[in-house]
Amino acid sequence: MEAKANIRGHAIHPILVVFPLGLLATSLVFDVIGKATDVGEWLLVSYYMIGAGIVGGLLAAVFGLIDWLGIPRGTRASAVGLAHGLGMVGAVVFFAGSWFLRRDNPAAPEDLAIGLSVVGFLIALVSGWLGGELVERMGVSVMPGANLDAPLSLGKEGQLRPQHHGK
Repeated sequence: MEAKANIRGHAIHPILVVFPLGLLATSLVFDVIGKATDVGEWLLVSYYMIGAGIVGGLLAAVFGLIDWLGIPRGTRASAVGLAHGLGMVGAVVFFAGSWFLRRDNPAAPEDLAIGLSVVGFLIALVSGWLGGELVERMGVSVMPGANLDAPLSLGKEGQLRPQHHGK
């Protein structure tokens, strides 16, 4: 089932999700480093990464919602998509709470702020797995006719097609 929000057959949602997921996950790594080394700069950078991750997550959610609305109701994919979307929004809410608690002193966050990031990260892991379930097991956001020798989406049929040198 092809994604409703796409550019030349490439779904926009999975293109965008790598940024907030990477930023939010890395912010937690920076929190751990900052707390372990007692170097506030790591925690300050984490604060800004969380802010950027929240913005990116909300942008990705818009395109995820558009795609979810295109899934036929009553299907397992619709239910899994709803759980995925709500989970990811929940993860962003936890990170937003973490960001909010840090705003007065981003280089020295309270333990609660970091705890909210941990919970948000764990929710994102489970919800991301559900997103993978949608694409890889249910074919959501996969173009009809997708295959190992499908033509390049940006060019003419056959361009940049690998040569097969079999025996």
